[in-house]
Amino acid sequence: MSLPAPAPAAPLRGLYAITSAALCAQPALLLPAAEAALRGGARLLQYRDKLSTPSARLANAQALRALCRRHGALLIVNDDVELAVAAGADGVHVGAADASLAQARAQLGPRAIVGASCGPRLQRALDAAEGGASYVAFGRFFASRTKPDAPQAPLELLGQARAQLRLPLCAIGGVTAANAGALVAAGADLLAVIDAVFGDPAPAAVEAAARAIARQFADG
Repeated sequence: MSLPAPAPAAPLRGLYAITSAALCAQPALLLPAAEAALRGGARLLQYRDKLSTPSARLANAQALRALCRRHGALLIVNDDVELAVAAGADGVHVGAADASLAQARAQLGPRAIVGASCGPRLQRALDAAEGGASYVAFGRFFASRTKPDAPQAPLELLGQARAQLRLPLCAIGGVTAANAGALVAAGADLLAVIDAVFGDPAPAAVEAAARAIARQFADG
């Protein structure tokens, strides 16, 4: 089974909000916080949940898909092709240690979104593009609480990638409203953000945080 075509109203550009482990551990907060991020301007939402039960993950993913549809955004599932299909998500994101990009593309079909983590390595991104990636993600660019030991990527990497790739480029790792503009100026099409959006899960705080980052794309 393959995924349906992604919602046409949401290009691969803008704020890419990723659910945090702390948020997913509080089911009552997950959906209100996710909707607040979408109201604040998130164009993609990634459901990243390593701890919940399979049934809870499916229910959450289906509910998040409905929210994304309501707001004209895209739902991406982290590292779980089967869940993406079952929930009717728009695609999946795979990391270096996850199911291979080629396998994900084969399972999901040609129209699904398949993103690939590339760390600080341009060659990995070039390979991912050859393998059918919809976008490539570089990072971490700044200090990150999610992956503090990940190798750092220089801002110049985005310019180097832009010169060789036509795919959307995603920047991740310590992205905040204060440094988002530099990443966009350097060539990032997507800013993947966890803590700076969901660090305070109160809906008002999430919406304000999302809007502060999303506005970096207003002139793009």
